Amino acid sequence: MQIGIASPEEIRGWSHGEVKKHETINYRTLKPERDGLFCEVIFGPTKDYQCACGKSRRSITPKGETKCERCGVELTESKVRRERMGHIELAAPVVHSWFLKNIPSKIALLLDMKTKEVEEIVYLASYIVVDPGSVDILHKGQILTEQEHSQFQREFGSSKFKALTGAEAIKKLLQDLDLKETAEQLREELKKATKQKREKLIKRLDVIEAIQQSGNKPEWMVMEVIPVLPPDLRPMVQLDGGRFATTDLNDLYRRILNRNNRLKKQYEQRAPGLITKNEKRMLQEAVDALIDNSKRNKKVVVERNRPLKSLSDLLRGKQGRFRQNLLGKRVDYSGRSVIVVGPDLKMYQCGIPREMALILFKPFIINAILERDRENPEGGNRISLKRAKEMIETGDPIAMTELEKIVVEHPVLLNRAPTLHRLGIQAFEPKLVEGKAIRLHPLVTPAFNADFDGDQMAVHVPLSEEAQAEARLLMLASKNILAPKDGKPIVTPSQDMVLGNYYLTIEKRGEENEGKVYSSLSEVELAYENGDINFHTRILIPAKIFNNPHFTPEQQKKYLVTTYGKIIFNTIFPQEPPYVPYINEATLENLTDKTPDKYFVSVRDLKPGETFRNLLNRMESPHPFRKKFLSQIIAEVFKKFKLAETSKTLDRMKDLGFKYSTISGITIAAEDIRVVDVKKEVLAEAEEKVDKYDSLYRKGYMTKKERSQRVIEVWQKAKEKLENAIHAGVQKDFATNHLYMMSDSGARGNISNFVQLSGMRGIMAKPNGEIMDIPIRASFREGLTMSEFFISTHGARKGSTDTALKTAESGYLTRRLVDVSQDVTVTEEDCGTDKGMIVTALEESNIPLYDRIRGRFTNKPVINPKTGEVMVAAQTYIDDDLAERIVKAGVKEVEIRTLITCDAKSGVCVRCYGSDLSTSEIVEIGEVVGIIAAQSIGEPGTQLTMRTFHSGGVAAEDITQGLPRIQELFEARQPKLKATITEIDGIVTSIRHDKDNRFEIKIKNNLEEKTYLTEFGKVPIVHERDRVKAGQPLTEGMIHPKELLRVSTVDDVGKYILGEVQKVYRSQGVEIADKHIEIIIRQMLQKVVVVHEGGTNLLPGTQISKNELYDIIEDCRKNNIEVPIVKSMLLGITRASLKSDSFLSAASFQETTRVLTEAAIRGKKDYLEGLKENIIIGGLIPAGTGIIDADYVINVEEDEE
Repeated sequence: MQIGIASPEEIRGWSHGEVKKHETINYRTLKPERDGLFCEVIFGPTKDYQCACGKSRRSITPKGETKCERCGVELTESKVRRERMGHIELAAPVVHSWFLKNIPSKIALLLDMKTKEVEEIVYLASYIVVDPGSVDILHKGQILTEQEHSQFQREFGSSKFKALTGAEAIKKLLQDLDLKETAEQLREELKKATKQKREKLIKRLDVIEAIQQSGNKPEWMVMEVIPVLPPDLRPMVQLDGGRFATTDLNDLYRRILNRNNRLKKQYEQRAPGLITKNEKRMLQEAVDALIDNSKRNKKVVVERNRPLKSLSDLLRGKQGRFRQNLLGKRVDYSGRSVIVVGPDLKMYQCGIPREMALILFKPFIINAILERDRENPEGGNRISLKRAKEMIETGDPIAMTELEKIVVEHPVLLNRAPTLHRLGIQAFEPKLVEGKAIRLHPLVTPAFNADFDGDQMAVHVPLSEEAQAEARLLMLASKNILAPKDGKPIVTPSQDMVLGNYYLTIEKRGEENEGKVYSSLSEVELAYENGDINFHTRILIPAKIFNNPHFTPEQQKKYLVTTYGKIIFNTIFPQEPPYVPYINEATLENLTDKTPDKYFVSVRDLKPGETFRNLLNRMESPHPFRKKFLSQIIAEVFKKFKLAETSKTLDRMKDLGFKYSTISGITIAAEDIRVVDVKKEVLAEAEEKVDKYDSLYRKGYMTKKERSQRVIEVWQKAKEKLENAIHAGVQKDFATNHLYMMSDSGARGNISNFVQLSGMRGIMAKPNGEIMDIPIRASFREGLTMSEFFISTHGARKGSTDTALKTAESGYLTRRLVDVSQDVTVTEEDCGTDKGMIVTALEESNIPLYDRIRGRFTNKPVINPKTGEVMVAAQTYIDDDLAERIVKAGVKEVEIRTLITCDAKSGVCVRCYGSDLSTSEIVEIGEVVGIIAAQSIGEPGTQLTMRTFHSGGVAAEDITQGLPRIQELFEARQPKLKATITEIDGIVTSIRHDKDNRFEIKIKNNLEEKTYLTEFGKVPIVHERDRVKAGQPLTEGMIHPKELLRVSTVDDVGKYILGEVQKVYRSQGVEIADKHIEIIIRQMLQKVVVVHEGGTNLLPGTQISKNELYDIIEDCRKNNIEVPIVKSMLLGITRASLKSDSFLSAASFQETTRVLTEAAIRGKKDYLEGLKENIIIGGLIPAGTGIIDADYVINVEEDEE
């Protein structure tokens, strides 16, 4: 698809007739006026095959005649009024405001003038000399004011020289411009130009060459003809009161026509120059308003000062054509309702209300009813279409029966807004339910981030066979168990499911009948039913009756010490190879390997005269299963049994959880919260210290700031002590105190809630983020005093405003990430690069090596540090087991293939990407890894903190954290607290302290010495005689990535940004796989800047993408010319999106008019390679099965040639 500047001939070619009058519709007859903005002769009939005067209709007109003889209207469908354009012939040329006003002004660059000067000429405020004639003191291109022009005319007469004003002047200058000659001239000048002048020359040369190559003519930027939009795209409708509502464009066109017709009349009447001049200016302003009204200083407004919506406004912004209509569309066959929990559903089911299903599946039901009628043995065709519709509306039993049959095999999609990642839309098999609420399986709620407090969800029906197959194979909820962001299960039991399983696995010591031996599982069940034992009683059962292959031969001969609760829990696992060990304690060893030996006993273990009960008294009882362990169980089951079994296990775990949390009868009351015993002593001790600091402050030994810091420290330590005491209490009483049970299991509440409930609320922050040194001593159990209550309101309000701001910020970040990475798909098997990245465990972000190498390909062989043998060859896929072996062998670093250095021409290759985290399999070609990466980084964005922490005090400066830090990194901005970095490798020879609190650091190597002066108050983090590498920070603070790129390599910059982003997410407890961040970094490093053009005609300073560079280098080698010298550049994600090779993608992102102006001048072609461009034109996206189609089409075309 190509864009360019339209020539006057082209505009006339599109047009079906000239619009001459400003009238729209006749208010009496409501028919369009002839030659007006809605004229039927130009734009086509308003009613299908019916002319304006009523003489001709298709039914009565002789065959072959297409026009009415009387009124000249073509007899055709009325929908042509959406396609046919008209035009307005302007009485005076007018400059297109995009090329004049968008910075930098293209016309000003071409004519080598200031934008202000060009504007003065366009708006007829000054004159430009186009031919000095015989007047020596004038030269071509000289600007004259009104007064100067009149003076010269009086002195020399108007025939001696020629000066023009208005758009005619600009048009003449552009016509006279010899592009080829100017370009050659500029290239000559470039060779001798100074740096500042160079930049200006390059800018001008760039525009000139762009126009030259595109086939556009510069004078087309000045318009003689204006196209008129088809009338059905700017409709006019009658309201109830007889008044008309019209689109703003009609008003704008009417103003142009009025002024244009008045100007024509003035020409005919030979009006004085001053009057026509004023009219021309008004015409120029009217056209400016039509093209872009919001950019003008004096906007054209209607009632209540509302500016009219011009053509540019129809394209730009969230409500514009691109984002509202092309990238987002409303769809049929959808409904929405409130969700309620459906505990009886299977993982792949959802409950759809009958009423809703009747309407959603309407076409399918009608078809089924008519089919049924045709096959009726008593003679078919008795039910008409109308009758079938009525049957659905009245809820006829036949319609209901057919609906029941249809929904069995027809999945539906459920979506909850905001859809932050791809798991926000999943497919389910509908189950018809009574009532009006949609029922949702409780385990899928974390993926949708839904809860049942009034959330609504939308239902969509996939219509075509392909769409249904895709929903069933790829989108079914039971297939989406792992989160794409980190490959960990996203469906984890929560709340009462966790509580039930926790309760079931509690072991209590000293219960009645403890240590009894039972010979079979049915005997245990009987004992429970009879009330001899409960779920928590420790009992003995012969190990061999479990038939578990994970028991060793030694263990098979003994008794297993377990509880009835754990026996029930172990029934949820698949009873087929490769079996799960019998889980008796919440450890990874038990889960992955075998049940520990300590739980197996035999008669030989008894001391003389001892019973099994005495033996069990000596044994520790293991801890019940917490939420985290349940999550590990799911991951392990997934690893061993893959999808289908995992979802069944999850369903069984859910059922157990609900059942036994009900049976447990867990309940809490205010009495369960006890004030900590040690509280009095802790507070007294703290107050004593505070008094001491107060007296020191009064005596003048301490500053106010110092005192405040010390006091805050004291109260924080006091709160910590209370926390430790509460923690010890939870550990001790979890089996008896239900509140602690909820917290310990991970169902609800955590230690910090308890500290506030039964310890003290502690220190609060002021609205500006500073911490107050007056603590809240009371806990919620004791009740707050009035002043304490008011202090705590600060925090509550700040929390709410922060959340609201954070949601918007995070959403915008996701949008920019998606835009920058949307065209990254997996395009080939192996790009053949030899580059990689050495990864180690990230200590400060707490990321183990296992997480960083799992699911990636090695780039170099992995050597066992103990034996020196090769453990893993180069270019090998590291699966879970291999990753475990590497870590166990003590390997500290592995060189893996990375996306930052992937050489795939478009997109990325399988080897550099590794595994698809949501399936744990090697990624397939066609996977949209770019969008997945953007969603994985953007989705947890709302969990990051918004604020920078102010702790008060000198030492602790504000560090940017959370979301602002992520934005700073991805936009490649200069950090607030920038570190000084070294540009050379070498040794620190001296560090001198300056009198104004700055340091002078000298670094020397064999070739050179550099001296760095640190910023005020920044402390060095290197010492004398330290060896440093280029790019290493010398002072505290954050490295500016662009500076790092200047002195170091692309790989180093990639590694730095990756580490910093991970640090922010991990500090908030969010896990994201490296590969997602690498994709974004890869897109930020996608452009290079030309330093020297070599033998090409590139301009120095031009930014080109790496793909273009590869093509250019290939051409140079073929033609044996010198290759250009380039250097890498780092772009922020917003800039990288706007610099995209696709103008459709960039225009639909931001700054629409600027992107389109730029693209039109260059005559840019969009090859429709990304996802957005294809959605905009309504095609299939080039990903997944869309890629196969695209490849097939290309191959077929080649064969035909």
